[in-house]
Amino acid sequence: MSATDLENAVDGGGADRTGGERVGRRALLGGLAGTAAAAVVLRPGLAIGDDQEDPRPLGTVPRAGAGGTVREVTLYAVAGPGNRLAYGTTPENASIPGPTIEAIEGDEIRVTLVNTTSLTVSLHAHGVDVPAADDGTPANGSVVAAGARHTYVWRTHAPTKRADGTWEPGSAGYWHYHDHAVGTAHGTDGITRGLYGALVVRRPGDPLPEKQFVTVFNELTINNSAVPDSINYSANLGQRVEWIMITHGVASFHTFHTHAHRWADNRTGLLSGDDDRTSVIDNRTTGPGESFGFQIIAGEHVGPGTWMYHCHVQFHSDGGMIGIFTVNNADGTPPPGHTEHMANHREMAAMMMSAGGHAAHGGSEPAKAQVAGSPTISQSDVPGGGDEDAHAGHEGHGG
Repeated sequence: MSATDLENAVDGGGADRTGGERVGRRALLGGLAGTAAAAVVLRPGLAIGDDQEDPRPLGTVPRAGAGGTVREVTLYAVAGPGNRLAYGTTPENASIPGPTIEAIEGDEIRVTLVNTTSLTVSLHAHGVDVPAADDGTPANGSVVAAGARHTYVWRTHAPTKRADGTWEPGSAGYWHYHDHAVGTAHGTDGITRGLYGALVVRRPGDPLPEKQFVTVFNELTINNSAVPDSINYSANLGQRVEWIMITHGVASFHTFHTHAHRWADNRTGLLSGDDDRTSVIDNRTTGPGESFGFQIIAGEHVGPGTWMYHCHVQFHSDGGMIGIFTVNNADGTPPPGHTEHMANHREMAAMMMSAGGHAAHGGSEPAKAQVAGSPTISQSDVPGGGDEDAHAGHEGHGG
């Protein structure tokens, strides 16, 4: 396949991906729309598939195909309101987190970063093979001045056996990218203000999700938001959900916890068989710069419902680091009691605000990126499924 430039698209809660189908054009705020058609996925929190016309099936689960494709991507660094910074595939659709980039082991990704801000910015990737000239740090000069651009080359590889008999790990994993230049040589201000996103590298044969969420614990916020602007997700009963968790911050360590769902503590979150002794968890401690991910089946063994996810450091959750994961009925209708449960969430959020939660101190302005004359695209502005009155905060698309 020839190299492909992809545009951004956004979905309130993630879009369906089954079999070899491609997600069609989606109407976004302000009439903007985008498409995606390959394994490099440039959508806030939404994976689409791989470069095969039909992903390799194994049982009933679509699987990632072979790697080896060169993929070209263009990202824009954009300054937004409220001191925000964001990445997008156009200046108009920048978001926090930035677009998720997805590849398969063996792919090469060429990301051209166009800097529309007045600052020097960069792009630094975790988990992939990066030449020194593309590391995205001031130390090696791979930063992007205001009005300039730079193409970063990221390569991936499969596990291989070394000459000494040991094995080098492959690139597959749930990784991330971020700025490494704004504010300090480590990009502290750039990350704090929103310059970050997810990077997923799959191994051929890995199961592909139907929905994908990206959650970033950044200081005492989730995706630079906190109550009352909580980041909420939804999926239908039985859908395969992929959850990507990233942590940033100056000194904040967190524990990521999901209610009613659990995963294996390994690369994919899945067990390989009934004799797999991998620990199964529903809570994981994570610190700045770390990332992990897992797949679950929405509502498995518990059915439709409305559940919290949050940081389990009590001070953090009491201060607003919480969101809602709704499992709809299989037909997409809200689960029993959903309106009441979301009303309870709104009441709980109001109590946190009155108690002086993180949101009350200005740490939760909705994460938006905007340029003059352009529509504002935000994780809170995406058309979502379900009754608007049933949602306390943002219907998240993972970004």
